[in-house]
Amino acid sequence: MTPISRRAAAVRPFLAMDVMAAAAAKARDGADVVRMEVGQPSAPAPRAAIAAAQEALATGRVPYTEALGLPALRARIARDYRERHGVPVGPERVVITTGSSAGFVLAFMSLFDAGARVAVPQPGYPAYRSILAALDLVPAPMVLRAEDRFAPTAALLRETHARDPVAGALVMSPANPSGTVITEAALQDVCAAARSLGLPLISDEIYHGLSYGPATVTALRFDPDAVVINSFSKYHCMTGWRVGWMVVPEALVRPIERLAQNLYISAPYLSQVGALAALDAAEELDAVRDGYARNRAILLDAFPGLGLGHIHPADGAFYLYADVGNLTDNAADFCRRMLDEAHVAATPGLDFDPDQGGHHVRFSFAGAEAECHAAVSRLRRWLG
Repeated sequence: MTPISRRAAAVRPFLAMDVMAAAAAKARDGADVVRMEVGQPSAPAPRAAIAAAQEALATGRVPYTEALGLPALRARIARDYRERHGVPVGPERVVITTGSSAGFVLAFMSLFDAGARVAVPQPGYPAYRSILAALDLVPAPMVLRAEDRFAPTAALLRETHARDPVAGALVMSPANPSGTVITEAALQDVCAAARSLGLPLISDEIYHGLSYGPATVTALRFDPDAVVINSFSKYHCMTGWRVGWMVVPEALVRPIERLAQNLYISAPYLSQVGALAALDAAEELDAVRDGYARNRAILLDAFPGLGLGHIHPADGAFYLYADVGNLTDNAADFCRRMLDEAHVAATPGLDFDPDQGGHHVRFSFAGAEAECHAAVSRLRRWLG
């Protein structure tokens, strides 16, 4: 019998990926499926990124890079923090990673010892809990509240720590699954609370650049020692390129470098070359974001009439997190039937919240405008 480690057994399925596989299978069988299950831009990578990667590939040499990443890319990201956020960041503090996923692994491994409890938002990105569990760390849920607009607060962090002490905290803005943005004042308070409690703060800023009103502010503005994780997957439309970055305190650079050398060697060279070019494609990428804004408006206008009116504040990213408790008490079954009968794929909330997610569904509006109109029409017929 093949043994299965306790760590592997502790990791739950990523339901969004399971729904993606089921939707892809239906599509292969000829079904016309509206894909709203995965947070993946339908737009291609920026033209300049593709051209830069093609030019690099034409040389025939695709090498390793330094474990911390291409110096030119690290310097360009540091410049972005100065110019866009008004925050001085030295290039030596920037770490290029194999997507944000590697960033979380490196952050958790460099900051926490086995058995440590780490505060994470609930609902929240499911891989936080799974990566922590795989590393013998313990996710401590910060259960988000309607009175706080379903965003983490300083009070919630203090309550979580007082209930059972944590070794650190993670926040995300804009959030997955909801798109909710932590206001500037609230983020400042969270950073101050973490600092006063002596807790390292990890800020997931992967959806920065995608907001529809509220400003997205980096935690580095309020805590220069925050560990910031970002990626080229969302705003830059480079999901499959698997390239992201971290900004870390100087004391963590060498420990993270040692881990990265041994775990990953380096992020993909061609992806780093493309990422460097993508940082100068703001006009093209802002046009994509404007398309998301139109999609968001279509769904927000239609969903209340479909019985999907209870939605977390969708300030950014490209998701609506809808309460379907008036329609079902089993969101997983609801999503299965919605795929089978309406040919609309979406993700059940249990991915994001193991306690209350049974009556929530996340819809991604990262696709084309026509797909959003089609989804509304199909759901209107299906829900009757």
